[in-house]
Amino acid sequence: MSSPSSIRLSKSCIGQEEKDAVAKVLDKEFLGMGEEVLEFERLLEEFFGRPCVCVANGTAALHLALQAVGIGPGDEVLVPSLTYLASFQAISAAGATPVACDVEEGNCLLSLKDAAGRITSRTKAVMPVFYAGQTGDLNGFHAFARNYGLRVIEDAAHAFGSKFGGKRIGSFGDISCFSFDGIKNITSGEGGCLVSDDPSVLSKARDARLLGVENDSRKRAQNLRSWSFQVNEQGWRYHMSNLMAAIGIVQLGRFEFLARKRVHLSETYLRLLKPFCGADKIIIPIHSKLDQCVPHIFPIRVMGMNYRDRLLQYMKQYGVELGLHYQPNHLLNLYRKDTASPLTITEKIYPELLSLPLHPDLSEDDCELIVKHLIEGLRLSSV
Repeated sequence: MSSPSSIRLSKSCIGQEEKDAVAKVLDKEFLGMGEEVLEFERLLEEFFGRPCVCVANGTAALHLALQAVGIGPGDEVLVPSLTYLASFQAISAAGATPVACDVEEGNCLLSLKDAAGRITSRTKAVMPVFYAGQTGDLNGFHAFARNYGLRVIEDAAHAFGSKFGGKRIGSFGDISCFSFDGIKNITSGEGGCLVSDDPSVLSKARDARLLGVENDSRKRAQNLRSWSFQVNEQGWRYHMSNLMAAIGIVQLGRFEFLARKRVHLSETYLRLLKPFCGADKIIIPIHSKLDQCVPHIFPIRVMGMNYRDRLLQYMKQYGVELGLHYQPNHLLNLYRKDTASPLTITEKIYPELLSLPLHPDLSEDDCELIVKHLIEGLRLSSV
């Protein structure tokens, strides 16, 4: 059990095997993109059942996916406002405009009804964000995209291992983008990947991650460099390193254990919170079904909460770190559009959101302590 002064919201969960894997790469003294990255990609392709391109982080995966389908200046991409800034930054980095959309009140996922009202002749793609590892109605997303002729670029940063209809996210659909940063469902320290069956997207992403150098990925896989080359499109320094891939390979091998632990801890929270949940109660967990979800975070909604800062300070006294997932992007100066229709659900629920600690190094006892302090904190802070 963690001590009362050290219950972190999230953390990297690594062991000696990851450290040994990094040491082996250090001993080889080839730290950039090479054999380990190729092996990590191969293992991920087995996991997803289709091709994958590893990159420096999840934001880079989103950016390259957008660029690879030809989205750029003058284009618009539909995206929920209630997401991490990275989703919006990837779109604007491609030169396009992120169009902030509202979310469904029950699950904080993109509202297709709201998104439909924001489509223009410039709309080229929709970016569903799998908030907290949930997928929502993916059939509905795909039908929506087909109806309006849009590409679907899934921000699956929270959803590594989650499923829809028994199939893993990333194993089907248009383009799925994952994050492997230090606190995700698996980590490579930093890192990410995009997964697709579209050969053009894969080819363009492989080149663009290495400054646009044509076919440089093949050379790097052999620990070689391209000295005479051609560049046809804008590229970026977005490749994954062998150090990152070495960690990722070990984490992927541990995934089933890590996933079971996340699900078990989330089920523990649901059990402990049940007396305080329901139509006439104060707490509404965002997670309701965990049979196909590998939860990355555990957000809850506290109905009518207008004392969040006091509650955060109360929990901090007991060493419990809470999170706020996420500040709506349409309220940021860079993305504010004063002429846009209001996002009423997003603005209604954001002040009521809190995230409880969730990572595989937590115990059931930790969850019990967190919920105990939370309920007491809610009582005292609301006075």
